[in-house]
Amino acid sequence: MPQPVSYRGMSLIVPDNDSEWKEYYAHARQHRLMLRACNACGLMRYPAMHACPWCMDLGWTWKEVSGRGTIYSYETVVHAIQPGFKDATPYAVVLVELDEQRAKPTADEALRIIANLVKPDGLTFEDAKEVAIGRRVRVVFQDVGESMALPQFTLTDEPPQGRVWRLPE
Repeated sequence: MPQPVSYRGMSLIVPDNDSEWKEYYAHARQHRLMLRACNACGLMRYPAMHACPWCMDLGWTWKEVSGRGTIYSYETVVHAIQPGFKDATPYAVVLVELDEQRAKPTADEALRIIANLVKPDGLTFEDAKEVAIGRRVRVVFQDVGESMALPQFTLTDEPPQGRVWRLPE
């Protein structure tokens, strides 16, 4: 039985038989953002699942990505459901379109990953007023145990891509 790790006062556990997430978080613990790439069509996918969502092939390999991307969408959490997040509200959860597979396989589909938006230290949530669609981000890792780290994203100084937009206050 795997040992739970603690994150913001909550126990996180990935069962031994959940190979997709167990491997994903083990790679993250090495501070490497690794995603599954289809052996047939070459497209990467997140979350880690067995079959390719585009061609349905079952063959895949882990592929490292840069962790750089653009905020595609976001949500500002103002009412935390989990007690461990109450002190952080409001905070932003971002959907990041990674650079490696922008607009592939189509302009409406791409390699996107969801995570919290944090400051460069990887521990503190970024001010929700700083988030905007089009802002550039990079991955940072928050170590939460011997075999697990959580990929999070932080803003960069790179110029935004496309139209920059944020929810009105």
